[in-house]
Amino acid sequence: MRYFIAFSYFGKSYHGWQNQPNALTVQEVMEGALSKLLRQSIALVGAGRTDAGVHAKQMFAHFDFGELPEDLVFRLNAFLPEDIAVQEIYRTPDHAHARFDALERTYEYWVISKKDPFYKEAAHYIKHPLNVGEMNKAAAVLLDYEDFECFSKSNTDVKTYLCKIKNAGWEKRNHKMVFTITADRFLRNMVRAVVGTLLDVGLGKSGLEEMRAIIESKDRSRAGVSVPAKGLYLTQVVYPDNIIEQNG
Repeated sequence: MRYFIAFSYFGKSYHGWQNQPNALTVQEVMEGALSKLLRQSIALVGAGRTDAGVHAKQMFAHFDFGELPEDLVFRLNAFLPEDIAVQEIYRTPDHAHARFDALERTYEYWVISKKDPFYKEAAHYIKHPLNVGEMNKAAAVLLDYEDFECFSKSNTDVKTYLCKIKNAGWEKRNHKMVFTITADRFLRNMVRAVVGTLLDVGLGKSGLEEMRAIIESKDRSRAGVSVPAKGLYLTQVVYPDNIIEQNG
């Protein structure tokens, strides 16, 4: 039988989600915990990759097994480290796929405008004033395009750079600014490159016409620098209702 597992993690200690040689990943830790508790080798297929240091408030993976013990979520959380938490395990149709059946994904990026020790490992600190209005105008430009090769990590093996962005914008919350972006898919390093480019606009280093020129160039070297991973959060993955019933 196929199951979806919903979980979250604070990514500081991990080299991303996906298993890698000689580097600790969230997938490795979770597969190890499940395999020990279920006394069988368990392989997880995640909803997507997150890079080293990136966090996930909502993440999904699927795995196959027989009947699960009723207290598995409780036992998993007792077994896992404090920076990984399981919320729920769902029985799904046998054809359901955590990656390929996802309809859309949402990320947030957190920027703080004054020094705050509580966000030291959780947000990107920008000392200089930012023009949020101009950053939102530049973010709206993203919705006019579908090819985002300019924001993709170099030497990646993707077959297409097309992404359908549903919404993108900044919201100020006291001294924290949150950028939220939703799309059907994202390229490697894309959100961090987008944020870096938007911050250039907010700092007055570039404008709306330059934003369009960067996207149309398809040239990663023309876009802004990738902002630090510690400010990036995967916040939602949406699936069809026949796979997982989700609220909001």
